[in-house]
Amino acid sequence: MTRKPQTTPGGDLFEADEPAPEAHDAMRPLADRLRPASLDEVVGQPHLLGPDGAVRRMLARGSLASLILWGGPGTGKTTIARLLAAAAALRFAQLSAVFSGVADLKRAFDEAARRRQNGGTATLLFVDEIHRFNRAQQDGFLPVVENGTVVLVGATTENPSFALNAALLSRCQVLVLRRLDEAALEALLLRAEAAAARPLPLEPSGREALRAMADGDGRYLFNMVEQILALPEPALLDAAAISELLARRAALYDRDREEHYNLISALHKSLRGSDPDAALYWFARMLAGGEDARYIARRLTRFAAEDIGMADPQALVQALAAWESFERLGSPEGELALAQLVVYLGTAAKSNAVYAAYKAAMQAAKATGSLPPPAHIRNAPTKLMRELGYGAGYEYDHDNEAGFSGQDYFPEGMARTRFYAPTGRGLEASIRERLDGWARLRRERPQ
Repeated sequence: MTRKPQTTPGGDLFEADEPAPEAHDAMRPLADRLRPASLDEVVGQPHLLGPDGAVRRMLARGSLASLILWGGPGTGKTTIARLLAAAAALRFAQLSAVFSGVADLKRAFDEAARRRQNGGTATLLFVDEIHRFNRAQQDGFLPVVENGTVVLVGATTENPSFALNAALLSRCQVLVLRRLDEAALEALLLRAEAAAARPLPLEPSGREALRAMADGDGRYLFNMVEQILALPEPALLDAAAISELLARRAALYDRDREEHYNLISALHKSLRGSDPDAALYWFARMLAGGEDARYIARRLTRFAAEDIGMADPQALVQALAAWESFERLGSPEGELALAQLVVYLGTAAKSNAVYAAYKAAMQAAKATGSLPPPAHIRNAPTKLMRELGYGAGYEYDHDNEAGFSGQDYFPEGMARTRFYAPTGRGLEASIRERLDGWARLRRERPQ
């Protein structure tokens, strides 16, 4: 006799039993289970959610504007959007720009419009990764935001100034979410311990290392906590054990996005501020993030010319030598030559006088058109040119006792202009003294 397979009522042979609610909850990631239930539970964003925060003021007025939430991963963008909908009594609808297209947007807009026409609850449309929509897709938001069909809340990790249309930005308020600080991360650890009904098996150094490894990302912190809670009653973990057990979160760095420019700006400004320690840190951060060392070498060479210049002309020589050393040694040995260059540039005397002179000369060149050189310094290789006065009256400076004739080399019709004004720093102190001497001789020259 053949037994019939058992089926659930209304199901079939291949339909699995629904897990119990408790089992279903246990399957959810810790970050989702501990998601804040109110805006008061959100940590790390007091400038937005505190008593005088921008979001609190909007809710108090009863007028929630369309928003762009800009912040790093794990800072609470999705959670805040959900809680805003609840606090403002709006229907919450969610799309991801990664998986959605024009048809999905149209469907969401039509549904929001129908609800509005039928007197239903207004819609808060949350769009995750909104920067991934192209400009034409972003334009699709304009009419529904303009006429109030939806309250748009977009989330992005990219700088909205670069990633979003100006027209869309003008219709939304940009709110910047900060990376979670030590206090906020510790609050999340305490929340996780309360949910687990036991303390985490961490030494103080291990707890500090765990916060550091999270790097401001609350979701990543909870993911690491889950791994620790799953351990079979381990001994207390110190910093070394935590580092061995858990993978460190990759530093936020993208070679063609905003953080790339932020870090090279930090390196450049640290060097300009004569802080070799900070400069070494930002240099190391860029390398750790995967930046091309050749790009850094190029920027350091530019710095040598722009911010050191004639105060220490050896800076440019050192930059080219370090760059060449890197090319010959390769990575990782060649990075040491670049680190040495960073220290040299950070400790060198600084002057942007050549850079300023170059810019001023370029402006003058564009303003004066095609004024010809004065006749006495024109080239005269032929008899005709000499007969026309080319080269006539030129004084060979080496024939002068001071090695300086003091002639005017500017075009006729253009007043003598001082572009290069050396500072008193480094080698430029002696250069300035020499230029002042020549200026005196020029004034004393018979007219």
